Amino acid sequence: MNVEPTEKLSRRHIGRNVQRVRMYFGVKQETLASDLGISQPEVSKIEQQDEIEEGLLSQIADVLGVSPEIIRDFDVEKAIYNINNIRDNTFEQGFTSISQVEHGATSITQQINNPLDKIVELYERLLKSEREKIELLKNR
Repeated sequence: MNVEPTEKLSRRHIGRNVQRVRMYFGVKQETLASDLGISQPEVSKIEQQDEIEEGLLSQIADVLGVSPEIIRDFDVEKAIYNINNIRDNTFEQGFTSISQVEHGATSITQQINNPLDKIVELYERLLKSEREKIELLKNR
């Protein structure tokens, strides 16, 4: 049935997705605020909103260099699943990379490895952020 995807879309937290994409690119709230012409506390409020007005989402997406759909449809579970599969297949990928280099496909290997490094970096930042939140809640 088509009920599940609709329910999943309605549970997406667009502000949190903005935060995750921003962090993925290593952009600080202050920098995003400056590029948008707003204050850092306003960016923080935006990142706490479930929904974001389409015009503002488009502006944020432009500043971050992605489409609004990337932000709207960002799915942490899929990213984590992909990262876990990447780590599980590291040995096999290393083998593939070696054979590609031997056959002169160095640029292909670089194109494959760089996005994977970024995904791993994003995942590690998300974990760090979640751990910090847990520590803050414990200290209350």
